[in-house]
Amino acid sequence: MSEKRPFLEVDKSITGQRWMERLTPAERNRAEAMAERFEIDSLVARVLAGRGVELEDVTDFLNPTLRSLMPDPATLTAMDAAAGRLADAVEKRERVAIFGDYDVDGATSSALMALFLKHFSVPYEIYIPDRIFEGYGPNGPAIEELHEKGATLLVTVDCGSTSHEALAKAAELGMDTIILDHHQVGETLPQALALVNPNRQDDLSGQGHLCAAGVVFLALVALNRELKNRGHYSSSIVSPDLMGWLDLVALGTVCDVVPLKGLNRAFVMRGLDVMHQQRNPGLVALARAARQDGPAAPWHLGFLLGPRINAGGRIGDAALGARLLTSDDPAEAKEIAQQLDALNGERQRIEKEMLEQAINEADAEIGTGDGPAILITESETWHPGVVGLLASRLKDRFRRPAFAIAFDGRGQGAGSGRSIAGVDLGSAVRAAVDEGILEKGGGHVMAAGVTIKREKLADFRSFMEERLAKVVSTQRELTDLRIDGALSARGASVEFMERMEKAGPFGAGHSQPVLAFPNHVIRFADVVGAGHVRFSLGSPDGAELKGIAFRRADDELGQALLNGRGQVFHFVGTLNTDFYRGTKRVQLRLIDAAKPAARI
Repeated sequence: MSEKRPFLEVDKSITGQRWMERLTPAERNRAEAMAERFEIDSLVARVLAGRGVELEDVTDFLNPTLRSLMPDPATLTAMDAAAGRLADAVEKRERVAIFGDYDVDGATSSALMALFLKHFSVPYEIYIPDRIFEGYGPNGPAIEELHEKGATLLVTVDCGSTSHEALAKAAELGMDTIILDHHQVGETLPQALALVNPNRQDDLSGQGHLCAAGVVFLALVALNRELKNRGHYSSSIVSPDLMGWLDLVALGTVCDVVPLKGLNRAFVMRGLDVMHQQRNPGLVALARAARQDGPAAPWHLGFLLGPRINAGGRIGDAALGARLLTSDDPAEAKEIAQQLDALNGERQRIEKEMLEQAINEADAEIGTGDGPAILITESETWHPGVVGLLASRLKDRFRRPAFAIAFDGRGQGAGSGRSIAGVDLGSAVRAAVDEGILEKGGGHVMAAGVTIKREKLADFRSFMEERLAKVVSTQRELTDLRIDGALSARGASVEFMERMEKAGPFGAGHSQPVLAFPNHVIRFADVVGAGHVRFSLGSPDGAELKGIAFRRADDELGQALLNGRGQVFHFVGTLNTDFYRGTKRVQLRLIDAAKPAARI
């Protein structure tokens, strides 16, 4: 098949996309060689080849081990200094303040550090700032409060790399600071005894893909080694089981949407094994509150557990997530999990109302033309804790970077942005801070947070448009829907999924296989939940596959399903397994559909 020829001849689908085969001719040849040499399913081989796995790496990729992928933590800049100071705190049982972020990565990072300290009865306190009243990262009043409670060591996790003023205050009060972070950072570093961040410019470890929980785990490995070297362990003082906490590392890794490659992939695979053992009472309680079906899978982490922990930071008590993950009391864990589940329901209601308003605003801004390269929506009625979700929904719907900003009555705005592949939003936001357009801002390539005055909003729109319009235009042209291969409803079996899961876990940087189902008939479709469309497909040989199209009831794709009973379409989506009344089954999550080309 020519690279320029659309897959299944679909040049324009229902959602307006052109379908293209993911694999290049060289990758197709590699996939054939993989399937033959390693006796693996041909579609599994195509998935591996299409994600850059080389022939000589197949065995290690299918069987990743932490032993082979874990770096020496000392390769991270300042790690030895951090481990040494933490070891001092453990030996002297100093009071440690753990300052975390209010998202899942912050909660899991805080919990990891706390569990280590708790193992040695070291006094500690976790401080998670209020998203609305305190904002992101350390702040002076909070540090003063922690100091007054007796903390002599401040450990910031998933934050702190750009907190110059707040950490200068900590130094003024005589507190040592260790920063364990992964966010992008400039040349000028804040005042700290040790700043461990694989994304600092002088770090050559090559671990910049880690989330904060991954960085904290490496720090605990280094700390554990330091304590062993000091002869701290004895018959009465035993080393903590670090591997038993990999469920938290996996949760932070999946929910922070870092690339699932290398060490991250091993973290998630081993962490899921730990989660299946139900060691953490908080995670067990949260899975029950979320009505998780079957053993934990990456999808459960990202779409069931993560949003509930995040709900505390968005619209409730930001510290609930860390409290849940460090609890060893099943009754307390159950109570917190139920609170988070209720908060998540309220978050969904708020988000739905905000999204309707934001879509109307974006539609008006885009009009009948191509519209701006960067969508920037705002309102004084929006909840600032939900703007990140709003930006993500807008980015997906309009296929361009999007910001959602919540302004208060004084003209102060707090917002979040989400980007598309190939567009570095974090560096653009930091540049806007340098230009004096934003009061505060920072983040990752794919996500950023901003603080802005209303009078600077027009300047912000102009700045982002000028800086990113060209690259956004280029990347949007590259957003053809890339398809890994074709399958039928009969082929989408539990056995097939078990073979495909060996190529996982899938997520950011190691994308879920996108499969086409040619010439299948719509047997049934109706609306369920918050605008989702459930349906079933029939293959030409009579097999059936059930599916779901999330939040598509009101758009072209959802309407095609609802009005197309008995009609034949090509379908494209991803497959997942779930449990229904104790039975494992396969479901299609629909991405797109197209009418088959007319044959002349």
